[in-house]
Amino acid sequence: MIQSMTGYGKAVVAYKDKKIHVEVKSLNSKQLDLNTRIAALYREKEMEMRQMVAEALIRGKVDMSVWIEKDMAVDPTPINAALVENYYQQIKSISEKTGIPVPEDWFYTLLRMPDVLTKTDTEELEEEEWQTVKGAVSEALKNLVDFRTQEGAALQKKFTEKIDNIAILLAEIEPYEKSRVEKIKQRIVEGLQQIPGVDYDNNRLEQELIYYIEKLDISEEKQRLTNHLKYFRDTMNEPAGQGKKLGFIAQEMGREINTTGSKSNQAEMQNIVVKMKDELEQIKEQVLNAL
Repeated sequence: MIQSMTGYGKAVVAYKDKKIHVEVKSLNSKQLDLNTRIAALYREKEMEMRQMVAEALIRGKVDMSVWIEKDMAVDPTPINAALVENYYQQIKSISEKTGIPVPEDWFYTLLRMPDVLTKTDTEELEEEEWQTVKGAVSEALKNLVDFRTQEGAALQKKFTEKIDNIAILLAEIEPYEKSRVEKIKQRIVEGLQQIPGVDYDNNRLEQELIYYIEKLDISEEKQRLTNHLKYFRDTMNEPAGQGKKLGFIAQEMGREINTTGSKSNQAEMQNIVVKMKDELEQIKEQVLNAL
């Protein structure tokens, strides 16, 4: 079944006083183009997370974000009291030497000084926390794949409709194809009759007519196009990841439709070819989104 390359997945898990958020978005791309924004604590596991994405999504332009939301009531940012005292003494000393008044609101001034509210402790990633994060990444990727599958079903329905339309239009060519032989013969004979004093050999005329008709024959193009339509249907039902293959088949379908158009010397046939081209163009536009 087809999968779309467009998708979105999210997961939120709890670990102690943290909420760990994972968000993954994808759009169409020829290859896997992965951009990550990962919380500093988990960056040591970035390569492992990238491998998980590559195995789950195969290709597409992918943005993955992993961030931490902490309960500030449980883990508030501490005030560096020693640093506050140091700033206080420095400002007071400068004021005495220069005559510049000390600030009226000491706390407002001191709490705005550099590093007063900055954490200095360094966290280390525990294995238990990493397994929790890994589970969240897996859940977000699964949700994205489910989204892709849903979108892929809509794509497959659209492709099937367009393939059916091309097959119907191809069948509509047949009546005009049969009648045009007699029309071509009649047009040639009428043209010869309008030339005074021209006498022609019927046998030779038949031979030339056969040669002319063979050059305009579209039997092979019709057969190849029919085969391509069937191949496209079969490929849609193969495991996900056939988007490029579907694109190549669509190109081959286009070649047969174009050749049919170049050999169609009747307005009715050419109108049908234009309709087939329109249906195929819609397939080509959407196949770029197929995984």
